[in-house]
Amino acid sequence: MIPLDKLEQIQQRFQFLEAKMNDGASGDEIVRLAREYSELKPVIAQIDEFRAILSQIDDAKEMLKDPDMRDLAEEELPQLKLKLPEVEGALQLSLLPKDAADARPAILEIRPGTGGEEAALFAGDLLRMYQRYSEKNSWSFEIIEQQQTEIGGIKEVVAHIKGCGVFARMKYESGVHRVQRVPETESGGRIHTSAATVAVLPEAKDVDIQIDQNDLRIDTMRSSGAGGQHVNTTDSAVRITHLPSGIVVTSSEKSQHRNRDIAMQVLMARLFDLERQRIDDERSADRKSQVGSGDRSERIRTYNFPQGRVSDHRINLTLYKLEQIMQGDLDEMIDALTADAKASLLAQLNT
Repeated sequence: MIPLDKLEQIQQRFQFLEAKMNDGASGDEIVRLAREYSELKPVIAQIDEFRAILSQIDDAKEMLKDPDMRDLAEEELPQLKLKLPEVEGALQLSLLPKDAADARPAILEIRPGTGGEEAALFAGDLLRMYQRYSEKNSWSFEIIEQQQTEIGGIKEVVAHIKGCGVFARMKYESGVHRVQRVPETESGGRIHTSAATVAVLPEAKDVDIQIDQNDLRIDTMRSSGAGGQHVNTTDSAVRITHLPSGIVVTSSEKSQHRNRDIAMQVLMARLFDLERQRIDDERSADRKSQVGSGDRSERIRTYNFPQGRVSDHRINLTLYKLEQIMQGDLDEMIDALTADAKASLLAQLNT
């Protein structure tokens, strides 16, 4: 049973926020109050429903003492007791700690792993899968850095995804994705295993990460073109090295000014992600056992083309719908990962 004094504290906080907003707060304060108020509002609705069920159960128990009301009480009480765990479970879910980054846009990075050219081709397949998933969700998907192989594979790609709840849906995609199939480059028809690494980082804001300009080394260099008339002959590409962490970010669009902005955006996201991981490590010693660990070296999923299946190894889920998933139909997989993460949090709260 959820402690009622904890629920009382939440309701008092909600009433305090409501009063402060009605008193005419302005500027940054009203924005902060309104954000917390909107986050608490659905929680308060769950608390009210939970308290109502408890009250109805108490009333039904009192009715058992009245001979005239006993039959009605005996009919209502089992139904109320059956409904109580469902309402309490919904309330517990609403009380789970929120990831403040869930509502943010995301930086998506994909790189080939083991497997040579086949790994690069698979990285390109993953890129198209996420593009299609973004289209299904009406998200903006902008490729901000991309290096391709001669036959259409991906050496590296960085994309910026903007929309409602992007990071909340995409954050469980970080890790090593493995593919088992007959490569286009294989003439003998043998099944090969290759891999690509995906990293999904929440977009960072200036208030999240303060970068000392003295910690940066910024180099400009000649962008590589597609050959012929498309060769970029200006030194427009930008490479930024963050000296304390050793992180190197490159952007090679046509505009040097835009390249600097893009590279700084990606650098901030990577530094913000490092800070989030450091905090999570301090908070939980068994963090790596959780779905959302973000461990880039962890093999999280296998795409088996001959059998038409996709298996997520973190939750032991296998779906025989590989073609649909590669077309961006990721909701069933992501919903299952999200549910498992919530279940893990609930288990921690109840221990």
